[in-house]
Amino acid sequence: MSLWTRITDAVSSLTAGDSLSDVFAKLRTPPERSVAFAIAVIALGAKMAKADGQVTKDEVAAFREVFTIPEGEEKNAGRLFNLARTDVAGYEDYARKIKAMYGDDDAAPLCELLEGLFHIALADGHYHPNEDQFLTQVAAIFGMDDVRFKRLRAQFVPDADRDPYDVLGVAPDADMTEIRRAWRKLVRETHPDQMMARGVPEEAVKLAEKRMIAINLAWDEINERAA
Repeated sequence: MSLWTRITDAVSSLTAGDSLSDVFAKLRTPPERSVAFAIAVIALGAKMAKADGQVTKDEVAAFREVFTIPEGEEKNAGRLFNLARTDVAGYEDYARKIKAMYGDDDAAPLCELLEGLFHIALADGHYHPNEDQFLTQVAAIFGMDDVRFKRLRAQFVPDADRDPYDVLGVAPDADMTEIRRAWRKLVRETHPDQMMARGVPEEAVKLAEKRMIAINLAWDEINERAA
């Protein structure tokens, strides 16, 4: 059964009066996390696409870059996007239920979900202040601290501050052994197999491409400073 068939089945399981956000309570078990992850990116992305006042073709097309939508499933993907966009539930409700689904000890998929939202926000070539506010509030609901959020934003927003030590999560006075260890750990965590084990669907592992670039650039920059 394909990811998109499973998504359609999950959405179809909602009863009259349910919000799309209620689907996350039905997808708590690890085997269904990939379905929940995909719905979360699309649902929050649809909410965010209105944050700057309009939904552009670029933002809609960005979903195709985050997820490989097979031929014949475009209609289902579009239906899910529009369902989230018109849902009366606010994005805060979505974010809280997604956070509850993953719990307090599973921060990595939430970080990867935010990466997908950044990708969508930058799809039209602009990072609107309302999109920044949206993502900042979603990150706060997810329990992400300011330092980690700024590090994530620096991977996507062209004019964001980029400190290589922040990217690797180490102190500027850390020795090279510690920094190398942190770099290798981040590289392992960003491997597609590790991501899929955390519930990120295979169709969305490209979300980590920018993170991997930022990680390696940070390591190279620190190495150059130490030389």
